[in-house]
Amino acid sequence: MALDPSLVGRSYPPTEPYPVGREKIREFATAVGLTDPEHHDPAAARARGYADVIAPPTFPVVLTLATDRLSVGDPELGLDYSRVVHGDQRFAYTRPIVAGDELVAVHTVEEIVSRGGHDFLTMRTDVTDAAGEPVVSLWSKLVVRGEG
Repeated sequence: MALDPSLVGRSYPPTEPYPVGREKIREFATAVGLTDPEHHDPAAARARGYADVIAPPTFPVVLTLATDRLSVGDPELGLDYSRVVHGDQRFAYTRPIVAGDELVAVHTVEEIVSRGGHDFLTMRTDVTDAAGEPVVSLWSKLVVRGEG
């Protein structure tokens, strides 16, 4: 079943605030092999001008796990996740994520195109802090393989 292009522009409800913990940042940094002290040591992060440890650049993917469930589970979108291949991921930061932040994410269907029997779905997730100030936007492109 093809994705419904009339849903381009649909935004899903914002997530509950996600408290960014120092240990979550350390665990994520360790998992992706980052040993830079600003991801592990608050004193090193403060020496670089940050209030606390800073999250690795790909850390916001943690937030998109909740938002992805909204679009994947949307019957109107018609996404058959068993046919999905992750095509691309990119990030545009306004500022780094720091331990102590409370972040909210809003997920939007940005583009749906069909080529060569496959659908290409681009989702944008905008992440703001507790004051509503932008922190980072993420784009994720999913390729939904055709059945033929």
